[in-house]
Amino acid sequence: MTDYKIKLADYYNKYGQEATVTEFGLTHETVSRYMRAIRRELREPSIVEPTEPDMPNILIVDIETSLMVAYTFGLWKQNIQPEQIIDDWFILGWAAKWLGSDTIYSEFVTSEEALDCDDKRIMFPLWELLEYADIVIAHNGAKFDVPRINTRMLLAGLKPPAPYQVLDTLFYYRKQFGFTSNKLNYLNKKLDIKQKVETGGIQLWKDCSSGSQKALDKMQKYNINDVKILEQNYIKVRPWIKNHPNVGVWSIDDVKKCTNCGSSNLEEISGTYSTPVNRYVVYRCKDCGAIAGRERSAIKSIKENKETIRSIAR
Repeated sequence: MTDYKIKLADYYNKYGQEATVTEFGLTHETVSRYMRAIRRELREPSIVEPTEPDMPNILIVDIETSLMVAYTFGLWKQNIQPEQIIDDWFILGWAAKWLGSDTIYSEFVTSEEALDCDDKRIMFPLWELLEYADIVIAHNGAKFDVPRINTRMLLAGLKPPAPYQVLDTLFYYRKQFGFTSNKLNYLNKKLDIKQKVETGGIQLWKDCSSGSQKALDKMQKYNINDVKILEQNYIKVRPWIKNHPNVGVWSIDDVKKCTNCGSSNLEEISGTYSTPVNRYVVYRCKDCGAIAGRERSAIKSIKENKETIRSIAR
């Protein structure tokens, strides 16, 4: 390894991504490329762990945002204008893990960064994970986590990461079930899986915004646990998710794969999937239990189906 790389790696490990970009006059992307090459030379684990060659990189993500501080004339039905904002929200920290991995990635702002409402340093490691992700899982991710992440990345001067699909577990709970509450803690309690760590309420968020390192450490522990229990929740509900991103498209061999989990352990079921003009063989996954998908070819050929007419829509 060259002296330049050693110097860059030492500086990166000591001061982080943003400071390295400034010190060495490089772009974020170039620093990231250097660090990946250095990790390979040192045989250190990459931020992306090896997955099966015919499976997507599925990233489970959860973020924690700060409180907003604003001037207000009262407590009830206030219409707060932008000029009333004292401190806008920012990302206190995040946690993420690759599905099935034991490694958890997490970055939180320092006490000084919290006081400055500055989350730039922690956004690039998250950007790097999203750059490699094919599917991102988050509870309320489509309306909260992903838009908030995008906002802070834009403000940090980052480019958009490579395209990925968002699988929002909250969306599927609302669409396909009738639970009394769709909050993650309530769902996990009903599903008999691990629950959230107690925070003590809004005081923890106030203390984090005030720069308390003890509060930030507690929040990080809470955030990391959320990622773990979200993974358990996702695996539990996965068989029920209709229109799940088709993990079978990553297959590199000519074998039928479950669209939800990628297993090839399938069985044909007695029922069929029908459209207005034909029927299709349907499979169940013997591993995750999902209705794994249907054949692309219809049961009746075009010739056999010649006399089939379809209903009129209007």
